[in-house]
Amino acid sequence: MMHYIALVVLGLLAGGIAKMVIGGSNPSGWIVTFVLGIAGAFLGHFIASDVLHWGSGAGLGLNISSLLSAVVGAAILLVIYHFVQKAMASNS
Repeated sequence: MMHYIALVVLGLLAGGIAKMVIGGSNPSGWIVTFVLGIAGAFLGHFIASDVLHWGSGAGLGLNISSLLSAVVGAAILLVIYHFVQKAMASNS
């Protein structure tokens, strides 16, 4: 259970950092950013531990490697979200 709580906290932090890193005119608000950050933390953790086999997968904490993988995952989801928003806006 603590593993998932750590991922949520990490995701909140990663979502904010990813939004600052991506920059530009972001159409998403902070709530969407934090939700995508949490999902990005899960995505980043999955990619790092299961796909790339970095780390043990069980020792998630608030460390640099976990934060980096969560920020990368959140940035990926934020970019996808922005492309989807632009596509939906151009179709309307």
